[in-house]
Amino acid sequence: MFFTAWATLAVLGVYFWTWGVAGYARVRYKVPAPSMEGPEAFQRAHRVQMNTLEMLPLVLVPLWLCATFLGDLWAAAGGLLWCLGRIMYALGYYRDPAKREAGFILGMLACAALIGATVFGLLMR
Repeated sequence: MFFTAWATLAVLGVYFWTWGVAGYARVRYKVPAPSMEGPEAFQRAHRVQMNTLEMLPLVLVPLWLCATFLGDLWAAAGGLLWCLGRIMYALGYYRDPAKREAGFILGMLACAALIGATVFGLLMR
């Protein structure tokens, strides 16, 4: 599960990146905790972080199930595809929330592929 472990670290790295951007925005725009109200740029950064956090179970669970029941490389590829989608999502959302769709779709397709691959792997056993 060598490659899946690296993909997991990449997934967590994407989350920590969004967390850092949100934290920086909180400081930059002087939004004291626990407030969620602030300039739109802060709200975008915070929303990206929270949306990414909400997606972690949907990617991490099927990532490891896929690695277990289909194979390490397939799982890692799905995890890295999710990372690419989330980065596209975040960069689009930071610029303009209407520009987040392509990244969102890619990330969800990666999750669906990991789930489908897990089901395939289970059926082949």
